[in-house]
Amino acid sequence: GNVWEMTADWYDADYYSRSPHQNPQGPSYGDLLVLRGSSWSQPEKFGFSRSTNRSMTSPDYVDSDIGFRCVSAP
Repeated sequence: GNVWEMTADWYDADYYSRSPHQNPQGPSYGDLLVLRGSSWSQPEKFGFSRSTNRSMTSPDYVDSDIGFRCVSAP
């Protein structure tokens, strides 16, 4: 499926203006989590296929177009 990826990073609209240029970790706390990518429900005129999209959501919000990615360390 094609869903937004809910990340473990807290959202701050101005964070990138003051963050490190390499591997910014995001703020250490917040009210909203970062969403990355896009989903099947997003209209094409808003960049349906762009993997660089960034949005935010409440940590307890649930919807059919939000998911997460499982990662395994080598």
